[in-house]
Amino acid sequence: MLPGVGVFGTGSTARMLVPLLQAEGFQVHALWGQSEEEAGGLARELGIPFSTSRSDDVLLHPDVHLVCIYIPPPMTRQIAVNALGIGKNVVCEKAATAVDSFKMVTAARYYPQLLSIVGNTLRFLPAFVAMRRRLLEGYVGEVQVCDVRVCGPSLLDRAYGWTCEELMGGGGLHTVGSTVIDLLSHLLGSRAQRVHGLLRTFLTQSASICGIRRVTSDDFCFFQMLMGEAGPGAGSGGVCCTVTLNFNMPGAFTQEVMVVGSAGRLVARGTQLYGERHGGGGEELLLGDGGRAGPADPLLPHLRGLGSMVTALRHSFQAHGERRSWAREPVAAAPSFEDGLYVQTVVEAVKRSSRSGEWECVEVMTQEPDPNHNLCEGLQRNKN
Repeated sequence: MLPGVGVFGTGSTARMLVPLLQAEGFQVHALWGQSEEEAGGLARELGIPFSTSRSDDVLLHPDVHLVCIYIPPPMTRQIAVNALGIGKNVVCEKAATAVDSFKMVTAARYYPQLLSIVGNTLRFLPAFVAMRRRLLEGYVGEVQVCDVRVCGPSLLDRAYGWTCEELMGGGGLHTVGSTVIDLLSHLLGSRAQRVHGLLRTFLTQSASICGIRRVTSDDFCFFQMLMGEAGPGAGSGGVCCTVTLNFNMPGAFTQEVMVVGSAGRLVARGTQLYGERHGGGGEELLLGDGGRAGPADPLLPHLRGLGSMVTALRHSFQAHGERRSWAREPVAAAPSFEDGLYVQTVVEAVKRSSRSGEWECVEVMTQEPDPNHNLCEGLQRNKN
């Protein structure tokens, strides 16, 4: 028996997620929105019987045993921790800070029998599933370089909100870069040891964001990562990854992930996977898009990955039948909360590097920092 689902969020991901859950046989019993009107309107549209703007009403709903959280990053940690604390399985988006991520990790470790994963759908996209398999099979030989380029229009909401604020998790690095960091670690089987980055905010105001309000989140980001040596086919010196994110581009969203090795390269463009071997006669299509015709859909990779993740969730819960518990194997590709903490640590290291102009080490938090210690350091600096 599949668990009943409660969904937090009314954005584009939630709108795509609910029909996918329903198609896989999940019953979505409750929907949370930031206002009663917002939640009620989407609930009626998607056929969800209960809607609310009170988070506890969803968490305490007697038919909800799986909570899917797709809301602004500053709100994620509190709801995820509360959900685990009352025995709910959790699928959620990234948190706003490494400290928030650490608190989520602590809660997940305290309730290991519950599902707790970060919903990075790119890991489930068939093109990247096939890319990882080819890497393990040695298609490119010894992996040397990864190059990722993501371009598209602005990520800002029309009105001023969390997407405009760097401290609230807005910006290309946190929104898109975090999924890329997680994907590269998953593909290579290793983690970043040092990073170097540059962030810029070119659009600081707009027609609807003006006056005393200014955008602080980045719309351009370039960073490098030196990965460890544990990955499939990694060279003795590790792998160098370069990532370029530019959200000042008119037109459609484009995404290209390339892995280069001693024997060839693999390139994922949108939902398709291409490969080329040295001396092989040119690039070949390794995985198509299922015969899909028509103009490119900027949300297609996200939608395809989301659909595959929901299918994996169904298999996970069906494996344990009436117990409403989950089996790890079907969702083994999903990032854990520990992976989410690592990704947030890399994001914050890139931000430090952009300020310092230096390479920064990636050191994952092992205990929650004392806020009073940071306050004392700040007061001492001001005094000096």
